[in-house]
Amino acid sequence: MKVSKIGFPPIIGGDPKILILGSMPSDMSLKQRQYYAHPRNAFWYIMGDLFNFSVGATYPKREELLIKNRIALWDVLQACKRDGSLDSSIIGSSIKTNDFSHLLLLYPSIQLIVFNGATAEKVFKKRVLPGLKTQLERIQMIRLPSTSPAMAALTREQKMEKWSEIVKVLP
Repeated sequence: MKVSKIGFPPIIGGDPKILILGSMPSDMSLKQRQYYAHPRNAFWYIMGDLFNFSVGATYPKREELLIKNRIALWDVLQACKRDGSLDSSIIGSSIKTNDFSHLLLLYPSIQLIVFNGATAEKVFKKRVLPGLKTQLERIQMIRLPSTSPAMAALTREQKMEKWSEIVKVLP
């Protein structure tokens, strides 16, 4: 039997330029109540390299540094049923998406949506995008390789090289 999972509120503040979207937090992230809590997930290593902070910084400090660097973080899914942490285990009929219409109205400064992996992009484009057409006319969207350890085809360094594209959007 698949287990119900409920995601987190966004990390967002000020006038973000970039919104990074995952699919649904892993079981470890849900347990620790922190985005990208798995120690082998490359997300915080990449953000630390891009924005010059230590992956060893406290979670509240990392949240603060994302906001300072005009980065917002959220997931496409608000809730779903899934055993374990793999996106491939998500039951499609159980998916509930987050309210992007409201978020994009509150934060018109967002210029780029970055999908952290294929599932986030696929679900967003299928279930969210049709209701947001006019709001997204001004927003660019790109998919980058998942920072998850399950995405083992690329090394952390290769993921970092691809993710470094996002800094070109920032002032």
